[in-house]
Formats: sequence, C-alpha cells, structure tokens
Amino acid sequence: MTALLLDLPLALGLFGAGAATLLARSLFGAVLGFISTGLIATLVWVRLEAPDVALTEAVIGAAATSVIILYVASRIGNRATPPAPPPIAQRVLAGILSALLAVLLAHALFSLPEPAPSLAAPVLDNIAPTGLGNPVTAVLMAHRAIDTLLESAVLVFAVFAIWSMAPERRWGRAPGPAFMAEAHGPLAFLAKVLPPIGIVIGVYIAWVGADAPGGKFQGGAVLAAMWVLPWIAGLVAPPSISDMRLRLAIAAGPLVFLMVGLMGFAVAEGFLAYPPGYAKTLILLIETAMTLSVAAAMACMIAGPPERRARP
Repeated sequence: MTALLLDLPLALGLFGAGAATLLARSLFGAVLGFISTGLIATLVWVRLEAPDVALTEAVIGAAATSVIILYVASRIGNRATPPAPPPIAQRVLAGILSALLAVLLAHALFSLPEPAPSLAAPVLDNIAPTGLGNPVTAVLMAHRAIDTLLESAVLVFAVFAIWSMAPERRWGRAPGPAFMAEAHGPLAFLAKVLPPIGIVIGVYIAWVGADAPGGKFQGGAVLAAMWVLPWIAGLVAPPSISDMRLRLAIAAGPLVFLMVGLMGFAVAEGFLAYPPGYAKTLILLIETAMTLSVAAAMACMIAGPPERRARP
C-alpha cells in the first residue's frame, strides 16, 4: 500500500507533465514542461532502483536537452503566426503508436523470467582488480574499454563533421550566432545563477563515478550545459574553432585513453590492459580527460558550425 501511494502520484505526474509539454502554448512553457517530465522520470527510475539510469535522465533528459531546446527556441524566436497543428489523423496515429509501444514494453517487462537474467554477479566477481566501486564504470573502462574508446572518438569526429558544414569563408570563426545580452528575464537569471552550482555538480558527478553512480559522460554533459546557458543569454562568446586550446580540449580524452591503451603493451598484458595496482589511477586519469572532452565536444555540437568572428 505504501509503494502504491508513492508510485501512483509519480505515474500521474509523469503523464500530466508530458501532456502539459504537448499542450503548452509558448516555447518557454513547453521547455518548463519538458524539464518537469525529465525530473519526474528521474524519480521513477529511482523508484525502480536504477540509480545510474536516474542520474543519466536527470543530466541528459532534464538538464542538457533542455538547454539545447532553449537554444533552438532562442534561434526560432517569436513567430508572428504560429505553425499550423498537425492533422487530426496524424495525431491519432501518433497516439496509437505510442500506446502500442507502451503495451509492448509492458509485455516484455512482465514476461521476464524469475529471477531476471543479469550479468551483475560476474561483474562484481571481477571488479576487484580495477579498484573501482561502481560496476558500471568498471564495465565501461575495463571489460568493454575498446567500446568506450571508440565512443570517445565518435565525439571528436562528430564535432569535425559539424564544423565542416560551414562555408569556406567562415572557416576558423566562432561557432554559432551572436546572442544579444539580456539584462532581465528568466533566461538571464538562470544564466547567472545556475553555472556556479552546475559546475560544482558536474565535477562532482564526474569524480564520484568511480565508486558511485555518475561518470564522465554525465558530468561532461552538465559542464557543457553550464557553458551553453550563459552563451545563449549573451553573457559569453565561444572561442573560434581555430583556437588550439579548444581543439586540445576536444581531443584530450581520446588521446589520453589511446596512450594509456598503448602503454598496456609495455607494462601489462596488451592493449587497454592496466598494470596491477595502477588500474584505478589510470582510469581516473582517463575519466578526467574524457570529462573535459565531453564538455567541450557537446558544447561545440550544440553551437553548430562557424557563423561569425570570434570576440577579440
């Protein structure tokens, strides 16, 4: 009965926040509804005893994605004539498909055997050599390190691909448009208040990921959002893409990861193998560099291709 009293309001709140987002009549109202939906979904994942997923939802779903939507909204501006709503048939079809997907997910969940299949036990049995307390980080940085290395490299190539969309005459300039500084309003207020708090939270999330839910991707996403927010409020300007410091920040994570991996040939059993007693130290070194790269890469991907001259 106690569980029902906790779960029922969360379920109703999740549907209510989603409906408010879809029915909002202003861009800012829709963003607030989206943030509310992400925060409630975070609590739902906590209730499902999935702290890593809950943290990812809070960081990516409620924070970073909301900043991206604010950025898009600021570029769209206030339309003189709002866009026409989609046809009734299209909305009905979307509702039917959403309901069907929900039914399929519920069927898959309730069809799991008892106990549900899990690799948690083998991971916990082999986590000691890494010196880590978080099994998710141990899997990503030790047992599936090659996948994580490739994911980090994808971020670099994604930034290059976005930069390559700029015309040749704009190459080397600062990415994204120049925003007018807002002296007042909710965006200016958030841009001044949130970054100091968000930077501390982002660094903490990245650091604590070795032994608790968190890590480089979540922490880096928070740091990127805390830079993008004052940028779209007109308080800061991005550096030009020719700035060597920016390029090194983007490439730092994959480069450090690759160097540690190659060092494994000389001091361990092979590529991406850690020498005994130094696994946690090297993993923390990689995580630190990766946090910087994720933050810089995500901020550059949100900003887009070069559009204007860098601020002198």
